[in-house]
Amino acid sequence: MVFTLGYLRIWDIELLKAQIDTLEEKVKPIVPDCGLGRLTRLEAMGEQDVNNKVLDEARLHLIRLNNALQRIDNPMFGICIECEESIGVGRMSVRPESVRCVECANNSY
Repeated sequence: MVFTLGYLRIWDIELLKAQIDTLEEKVKPIVPDCGLGRLTRLEAMGEQDVNNKVLDEARLHLIRLNNALQRIDNPMFGICIECEESIGVGRMSVRPESVRCVECANNSY
């Protein structure tokens, strides 16, 4: 199966980078004397925690997409690392960073 850069939707990478930039602004430390009340400060800290988790996931996704870009010319790109069968076009079009087919991905959890 031959894959093209279209599967690695470059615009998704750019959107992900922009999302990471936005999240990095949102997770900056909350200054203790910023004038927030106790409950508002706790809410802000809770939101910051959620944003940190989303930021970690976005960074990991970006790393995986960049790794996929580096592998795209490899003849094994699009081949499952577990069963060595072709990863379906549908999966690769949705998750171009995939290294496992749907069946093996489901079995690995």
